[in-house]
Amino acid sequence: MKRLTRALLTGLTLLLPVVLSLQVALWMVTTLEGWLKSLWEIALPEQWYVPGLGALALLLLATGIGLSTRMWLLGLLWKMPGRLLEKVPVISYIYNTIKDFADMMGGKNFSEQSVVWVTLPQAQARLLGIVTKRGADKDSRLAQMIGDDELAVYLPMSYQAGGYMIIVKEAQVARVDMEPGDALRLIMSAGLGQRGTKS
Repeated sequence: MKRLTRALLTGLTLLLPVVLSLQVALWMVTTLEGWLKSLWEIALPEQWYVPGLGALALLLLATGIGLSTRMWLLGLLWKMPGRLLEKVPVISYIYNTIKDFADMMGGKNFSEQSVVWVTLPQAQARLLGIVTKRGADKDSRLAQMIGDDELAVYLPMSYQAGGYMIIVKEAQVARVDMEPGDALRLIMSAGLGQRGTKS
């Protein structure tokens, strides 16, 4: 009986990530397809439409927008919808939450070498975090509130979109050679399934 239970659990650990990943991907594709199908039907005769064109259009559109943001005028133009949403009550909170999370996962707005080990006073453990503000850089309200020798460090939590921001002395941190986006994914997965790269 124990062997069967162990075999079942092993099978589930192999199947569930694949099935759930495919299900989420399928849901995203079908949702985007439903949104963009009407646009394709306006531009193309109905008999020319092929399932999947909606998702393909989104990928091409996102790539085109990403490339065009390098041009100053177009970059301002693409930012206008986001700035308008930031002024709408309730919607602004949802928009900024999604935007901050996406930027955070991509490592955007983090300085180089901002991944650190944090050692708390009288603690035998280390915490992996990401430096968000430095006291020496007085370019934000938070940076002006902390000392020149202090850092604001974000400590993400595993398996959820949450965490803590703490203020520590620079002497309490040690730099880690890792991209912020990689560190976030490592912490959020609790280190499970993360493979190192061989040099």
